[in-house]
Amino acid sequence: MQRDALAAYLDQLLEPGRFKDYCPNGLQVEGREPIQRLVCGVTACQALLDAAVAQEADGVLVHHGWFWRGEDGRVTGFRKQRLATLLGRDINLFAYHLPLDAHPVLGNNAQWAKACGWAAEGRFGDQDLGWLGHLPISLNAATLAERVSTCLGRPVQLFGDGERLVKRLGWCSGGAQGFFEGAILRGADAYLSGEVSEQTVHLARESGVPYLACGHHATERFGIQALATHLQTHCGLDCRFVDIPNPV
Repeated sequence: MQRDALAAYLDQLLEPGRFKDYCPNGLQVEGREPIQRLVCGVTACQALLDAAVAQEADGVLVHHGWFWRGEDGRVTGFRKQRLATLLGRDINLFAYHLPLDAHPVLGNNAQWAKACGWAAEGRFGDQDLGWLGHLPISLNAATLAERVSTCLGRPVQLFGDGERLVKRLGWCSGGAQGFFEGAILRGADAYLSGEVSEQTVHLARESGVPYLACGHHATERFGIQALATHLQTHCGLDCRFVDIPNPV
């Protein structure tokens, strides 16, 4: 598949123009024109780039790319090394941030719900990034945390009342603890996201609504894997997901 054709296909599929994001979405670093093999991962870190080189990939496709708003724009240190790895081997870098969180089928939130068996009901929050839904059966928050831990393959931190009965829940992958209060206002019995902040613990205790911190990386592995499978099926690309472990 040609590079520009793949970029156009991804833009049509994920609709980045609908989002006000913190980084450019789409083709971030231009490499060779023909693309047959993609290495896919959560973040365009050096370890993932090295895997792409080792697997002779034509491109890297990630959720967390580069050129974030407000960061130092100088190409020095680790930024120079990362960019040199791609440019020196003519490898493309494609990145989709909020569009991959929000996609109704392939997105992180949709795929997280599918993996855990939650039924989605609606959206809330900034740019409709937060999701609302319900469990098949009511569980207390402690049992929910155990089941999510099993689904994600990592321990989940539970804050608040572990005995609280949960049927309706809100969730948003990554660093979306800021949507917690909005989920409470919409009747969620619990809220799940990737990260936790100091003030979030107090809100869980004082509101009576448990908060589950499930890991930024862990909750954002789903979308890129689903997208890789989609591209392999619909575009005939050789897509290889590489998970670079991250404890947070």
